[in-house]
Amino acid sequence: MKAEDMRTKTADELSDTLLSLKKEQFNMRFQRASGQLENTSRFLEIRRDIARIKTIMSERGRASASAT
Repeated sequence: MKAEDMRTKTADELSDTLLSLKKEQFNMRFQRASGQLENTSRFLEIRRDIARIKTIMSERGRASASAT
């Protein structure tokens, strides 16, 4: 997912997306350990999407903190 698309989402939507990505990452770890993981590149995509969401959330937090 692109950062531009994530920036249009609300904080609740970002939190939901983050939670679902973390669950998917957790399941993929088990698949990798048992040798059933087929799409290894998805693992890297998930890590980067999680980082993007956390970055956007922290930017918004800093912006609201400096506005008050």
